[in-house]
Amino acid sequence: MIKKESKLYIAGHTGMVGSALMRKFSAEGFTNIVTRTFEELDLRNQYSVNQFFETEEPEIVIIAAAKVGGILANNTYRAEFLYDNLMIQSNIIHASYLNNVKKLVFLGSSCIYPRDCPQPIKEEYLLTGPLEQTNEPYAIAKIAGIKLCESYYRQYSCNFYSVMPTNLFGPNDNFDLETSHVLPALIRKFHEAKKKQASEVVVWGTGKPRREFMYVDDLANAVYFLIYKIEAKDIYEQGITHLNIGSGVDLTIKELAEIINEIVGSKEKIVFDKTKPDGTPQKLLDVSRLNELGWQNKTSLKEGLRKTYDWYLRSVADKNSKF
Repeated sequence: MIKKESKLYIAGHTGMVGSALMRKFSAEGFTNIVTRTFEELDLRNQYSVNQFFETEEPEIVIIAAAKVGGILANNTYRAEFLYDNLMIQSNIIHASYLNNVKKLVFLGSSCIYPRDCPQPIKEEYLLTGPLEQTNEPYAIAKIAGIKLCESYYRQYSCNFYSVMPTNLFGPNDNFDLETSHVLPALIRKFHEAKKKQASEVVVWGTGKPRREFMYVDDLANAVYFLIYKIEAKDIYEQGITHLNIGSGVDLTIKELAEIINEIVGSKEKIVFDKTKPDGTPQKLLDVSRLNELGWQNKTSLKEGLRKTYDWYLRSVADKNSKF
């Protein structure tokens, strides 16, 4: 039974997803949330993680900690994306088992699915085809996390399960052009082009790939809903290993760029650099199972983009300016 005074550990609480979870659970009255920064606890270190769990004894664990990035970062730092994520999730999941955590929710990524997956993507499509090469190490790490949660359930009856969010955006996103995902990168590019009065904005790829996006606070709402709504057995007894979380709507990168251009208020010409990789052609999650449980995404893409750009202007824009 989840109680508001239950000790909750949110791993990765300073990141975009973790900070949204902090906002949600705090607003709902959770009074015993435990956190650690990277400087306080390196989650790649098994001994340190075990010591933390033995000392704090959390009852609920949400794993939002991960090494993340866009196509460039994923393709450049392949070893780190595989090693760091394997170590982070494995240490937390194993320590949760050793210390009798009552419920654990592992947050994965929609990149776990095959590159040329039927659309929309059902949970059953996991491991039915080759992965997208540009983010294969990250995807493999996340798949390992899913299977680890499932294995601890099947062998030890641990109440551990995984959820797979679609592409997320919002406050505390990463706007570094070298390591960010496409949406925050476009916000920054259009903002800086507007400031410089540039004639054009260059966007990677052809603009044809289709992507689904969800405002990060909606993900936090979904996780909060699921913490109370389902147990691990509810997922695994359906013959699946995880639950998709998404908006159920996608659009092309070209359409996304045009919307961001409008919201930022820039009038630059959009140019697509077709020498750069597109990544997976389409990633639209089938969220029918989540919808049938009684949860649906509430924030529209435009509303979420306006909130995110407002946050960017308040918190990031001046720091990122290089002109």
